[in-house]
Amino acid sequence: MKELLFTNWHVMRLVRLAFALFLFAQAYILREWMFIAFGLFFFIQVILNLGCGSNGCTISNNKYNKDE
Repeated sequence: MKELLFTNWHVMRLVRLAFALFLFAQAYILREWMFIAFGLFFFIQVILNLGCGSNGCTISNNKYNKDE
């Protein structure tokens, strides 16, 4: 878990962290507690390094490797 948290930081991961913190602050300031749910969504993506990369969220359709 320690390795997951402290390695492989990139720009999108930092943007998600900033957006999650912004949503938490807005939830507190505006007393709109629904923002916490959205903030948790982005915060979980940051912690677990989940989310779509530059290739999008697609799964390869190829059944066979190109080497075969």
